[in-house]
Amino acid sequence: GGMKKLLSDHGTAARFVRFLGVGVLNTGFGYLMFALLVFAGLGPQPALALAFAVGILWNYLTHARLVFGTAGSRRLLPYAAAYGVIYLINAGALHYALSLGFAPLVAQFVLVLPMAALSFIFISYVLTGHLPFGAAHRQDIAQDKGQGPAEGNAK
Repeated sequence: GGMKKLLSDHGTAARFVRFLGVGVLNTGFGYLMFALLVFAGLGPQPALALAFAVGILWNYLTHARLVFGTAGSRRLLPYAAAYGVIYLINAGALHYALSLGFAPLVAQFVLVLPMAALSFIFISYVLTGHLPFGAAHRQDIAQDKGQGPAEGNAK
């Protein structure tokens, strides 16, 4: 059926749709972890660090298998490094939002979408070797449409 084709299609558009779906799942998982840790009495920054640490492995498995068709753990370290950079940006933004007087759960909720967008760019690069909107990406789209390389089928 349509869902089976979507899951097996390696085209850029299908990959992006899968990334969004898996992103909702991963974001929900990460935010739930953060909220549970805050409710359990952990401060916002330690809660964010722990939620990120647990999330890295969970997210790698879902991104690698469901979105990019990557098997094994060969790219886990670069993936974790990308998430480390995203974490530092998120932690800095959370610190700033808290200093403005936002409640921890509200502050992180506001940061979820910008961090997800940043993650898509970083994770696409780590798992495919190129940025999602660069020349290599346009070549993927051309191949998806059966046009060969980015120049088309000029002979």
